[in-house]
Amino acid sequence: MSHVASKPLSEAFIVDGVRTPIGSFGGSLSEVRPDDMAALVIQRLLERHPTVDRTRITDVIFGCANQAGEDNRDVARMAALLAGLPISVPGETVNRLCASGMSAVANAVRAVKLGDGDVYIAGGVESMTRAPYVMSKSGKAFARDVQLFDTSLGWRFVNPRIEAQYGIDSMGETAENVSDQFTVSRADQDQFACATQGRAAAARAKGRFASEITPVDVPGDKRGETRRFDRDEFIRPDTTLEKLAKLKPAFRPGGSVTAGNSSGINDGAVALLLASEQGVKEFTFTPLARVVTTAVVGVEPRTMGMGPVPATRMALAQAGLSLDQIAVIELNEAFAAQSLACLRELGLRDDDPRVNPNGGAIALGHPLGMSGARLILTAARELEATGGQYALATMCVGVGQGMATIIERV
Repeated sequence: MSHVASKPLSEAFIVDGVRTPIGSFGGSLSEVRPDDMAALVIQRLLERHPTVDRTRITDVIFGCANQAGEDNRDVARMAALLAGLPISVPGETVNRLCASGMSAVANAVRAVKLGDGDVYIAGGVESMTRAPYVMSKSGKAFARDVQLFDTSLGWRFVNPRIEAQYGIDSMGETAENVSDQFTVSRADQDQFACATQGRAAAARAKGRFASEITPVDVPGDKRGETRRFDRDEFIRPDTTLEKLAKLKPAFRPGGSVTAGNSSGINDGAVALLLASEQGVKEFTFTPLARVVTTAVVGVEPRTMGMGPVPATRMALAQAGLSLDQIAVIELNEAFAAQSLACLRELGLRDDDPRVNPNGGAIALGHPLGMSGARLILTAARELEATGGQYALATMCVGVGQGMATIIERV
C-alpha cells in the first residue's frame, strides 16, 4: 500500500472584493448582461492587484440562481473569458438559490484549505431583470400541456410529489407563514424596514460603500453614449412608517408582508479575491479577513426564512464562539418577518446595533446569486472600518435551507 504525505490545512483569507452598485428591477443595470456584469467585477478586482500572475488563479467560482438565460452555460467560465483571464483558468457556477454567492465563497475556501490552490476568485451574479420566460417541452407529439414561467423568481416546472409533500409556497407566502408561526406583527415589520432604509441611506450618504462599489458604464441613448452608474439605486431614503403603513399586503389577503417590508428583485455582481497562506506571502497581499467556518442546514420549505437560526448555531459551534463575541452580523433581509423571527429565536434584540449597521436587503436589494458573497464582503469591510474581530454573515434560502459564514479580521 502506497502512502501519500498529506499537506497541513491552510487558512483561507479574503484579500479584497468589489461589487457593482445594486440595480432596481428594470433599472440602471437592465441593459447589462449578467455575464458582462460578472466579467466587469473580476476585471476591476484584478486591476487592483496587478502583481498577481493570472495563470496562478486556480479557479473562478460564481453563484447564480437562474442560469436560464444569458447566464447559462456556466456563467463563471464565460465571465472569466470575457474578463481576459488566460484560457487555462477554469470556471464553475454553483446554485444554492439565495445563498449561491455564499456557497461559491465556501467552495473556494474549502479548496484553499485542502491545498488545491493558492489564489481563487469567488462571487456571484444575478440579473433578475433580464431573467427570461421559459416554456416547457413535452415528451409527446402535438401536446397541449405547454407551460410558461417567468424565471425572475420562484418555482417552475414543479414536481407534483414535491407539491404534495412540502407545498410550493411562494417566497412571500413563506414570510407570511413565519409571521403567523412566530407572531411577528405588521407594525414591527414596518419598523424594521424603516430602520434598515434609514441606515442604508445614511451609509450611502457618508460614502460607506465606496470601498465596495466599482462603477458600471451602462448604455445610454441611441447615439451610443454611456452613463456611469456608481451608487445603489434601490435605497428609498424618504421611507417613513406612515408610507409603509399605507401599503397593501402583497402575498396574502389580510396578511402583513408588503413590498415595503420585503427585499427587492434586483441586479448586481460581486467578486472576491481569496488566497492561501502561501498565496498571501507570495503576492504580498494584505488580507481583510480569515474565513473561520461555514455551515449550511435544511429547514421546512414553508418556513424557509428561519434557516439562519440553525445555520448560525452550527457555525458558532464549529468556530467555538458565542454570539456575544460577534461584532458584526450581516443578516440577509429577505423579509422583515423572517429577519425579526430569526433575531428573536437567536436571543437578539430587534434593534441590535450589530445587525446590518449599514442597512440590509430590504433597502439595498437582493440579487439572488450575488447576495451571499456581498454579505461577506460587506461584513469584512465593516470589521475593517470598526476594528471588530469576528463577523457573521447568514441568510435564508428558498426550498428550505439556511447558511452562515463566520470571518475574523486580520
